[in-house]
Amino acid sequence: MDKPHQPFADGMPNVTEARFEVPTPERVEALKPLAHAPRFLILYGSLRERSFSRFLAYEAARLLEAMSGDVRIFHAHGLPLPDDATADHPKVQELRQLSIWSEGQIWVSPERHGNMTGVMKSQVDWLPLSEGSVRPTQGRTLAVMQVSGGSQSFNAVNSLRVLGRWMRMVTIPNQSSVPMAYREFDDAGRMKPGPLYDRVVDVCEELMKFTLLTRGRADYLVDRYSERKERAPERLKGVAADIGFVKR
Repeated sequence: MDKPHQPFADGMPNVTEARFEVPTPERVEALKPLAHAPRFLILYGSLRERSFSRFLAYEAARLLEAMSGDVRIFHAHGLPLPDDATADHPKVQELRQLSIWSEGQIWVSPERHGNMTGVMKSQVDWLPLSEGSVRPTQGRTLAVMQVSGGSQSFNAVNSLRVLGRWMRMVTIPNQSSVPMAYREFDDAGRMKPGPLYDRVVDVCEELMKFTLLTRGRADYLVDRYSERKERAPERLKGVAADIGFVKR
């Protein structure tokens, strides 16, 4: 197979040089250490009184707090269906503010009909990719977990991964799936010791590590060439002219 001679000398005519950047170790370094504890938001996908996804969310919260994390859990009771209310609804505002506050998140869903629940998806659907200059999920770390009433399955966590990538989150490699969840939690809602619980510890530990690595530098890590082009003053002026806000 023929290959061009290297190093390439034919340039990059399709690249806008003013918006092209070379990543360096120095640029990846955080500008200054953050003094506050790592901030985590946990969402779970069930409204049942005895909810195993909520029990698993609580177990994750306990672990993250033991690792010096600052944890908030969003309860979806009263959250309207997407598009069934306006974005100024109190529960929607609560969810969005918590997401903006967070530096990492955990999404825990039951598996229903082979996928995540509507309760879980509705929460994420209320989170916009961007709201003005604020992006409630972009650059935040994410861990995914699921519970199921039957045998081992990964349908819900796989769907949550797709959703996390779509929301531009740094989804960690590890995950937790708890089959036959009714066997894994005691009457008080605490998870029983064993390999499945150990995996939950693994996930929380990995999430904490990735969050410590990325927070304080997340804005740079997700800064994109294509978006820098879109933000260029000449590009914004052209868009404004196209839609009639300014004269050419």
